[in-house]
Amino acid sequence: MAWVFAAMLMVVSLFYYPAPQAHANWCADVDVVVARGTGEPGWLGDVVGNQLYGMLQDRLPVSMSAYPVAYPADYSFNIGAGSANLVGHLAAQAAACPDQRFVLVGYSQGAAVVHAALGTGAVSWYPGRVQLPGELGDRVAAILLFGDAMQAAGQGVPGWYAGRTGSWCTGGDPICGAGVNAAAHVSYGGSFVAAANFAADRI
Repeated sequence: MAWVFAAMLMVVSLFYYPAPQAHANWCADVDVVVARGTGEPGWLGDVVGNQLYGMLQDRLPVSMSAYPVAYPADYSFNIGAGSANLVGHLAAQAAACPDQRFVLVGYSQGAAVVHAALGTGAVSWYPGRVQLPGELGDRVAAILLFGDAMQAAGQGVPGWYAGRTGSWCTGGDPICGAGVNAAAHVSYGGSFVAAANFAADRI
């Protein structure tokens, strides 16, 4: 799998990004947990997360909160740290909000973080990886992946998550597909309506 993540280096983003912000400490019906891509700026991520969250708010008839997974999202590819933070957040929320459900979003390297948390075999070797226990996994309503390198490698989420997972790869994207257009990897706006509708159908 090393070549998959080496391919990510083709899309270089030299952005400064602020520290993650905490969301409101109340029990929304759905918590949207977003792992942003390599070097992606913004709270939930300017390429995918921020825009997608707005679309979800428009289409899901429930109250929502959001959380940006706290991990470096840089070329150290510390996917283990991302999975640990994601699982830790879900565990804390599940304890505080017994009826809350989750939508997991991963873009580019963030998609690998989600895979690691779900237990996809191709990323199970990452140091520090933490996997969702079954009782937390049952509360995940939908998983939305964008520019996912596992797709190019023919790797999907574990079977029990398959029906809850949607994955989008823009034509020409070299990270998730066989394209050679690096700009396609940051062009996912056209997928957000379909992704929000996918999630809405599973809430």
